Amino acid sequence: MTELSLAKANAIIAAAFSKAAELKLKPLGIVVLDAGGHPVALQRQDGASMLRTEIASGKAYGGLAVGSGSRALSKTAVDRPHFVQGLSGVSGGKIVPVPGGVLIRAKSGAILGAVGVSGDTSDNDEAVAIAGIEAAGFTAEG
Repeated sequence: MTELSLAKANAIIAAAFSKAAELKLKPLGIVVLDAGGHPVALQRQDGASMLRTEIASGKAYGGLAVGSGSRALSKTAVDRPHFVQGLSGVSGGKIVPVPGGVLIRAKSGAILGAVGVSGDTSDNDEAVAIAGIEAAGFTAEG
């Protein structure tokens, strides 16, 4: 299947929350965006702070904007800060250039969307997103 359906998006979130529980992470917000940057599903765990889903969305949106995971965008923010500042400006401030935004790819390599996770360390956020994407049968690009 090469479609990012609501059922698949919810499966990604469920698997990501399961991985987070296994790792004993802090409460998370998780957002799944389609390839156009539109929300398909989002959930915030009890106890997650108020902006978790917005931060998660910004991580996923940033990855989609440049066609790579937000870890690469984070490196770009260090290497080329003016580019990321401009990207933030043209996106209306929607981009959060830190790890935790992971592209969802079909087996063919096509970008189907992205998952953003926020609430723990950026590395843990990214690991949870990857686990959710892979559990749903897609390829993850962090």
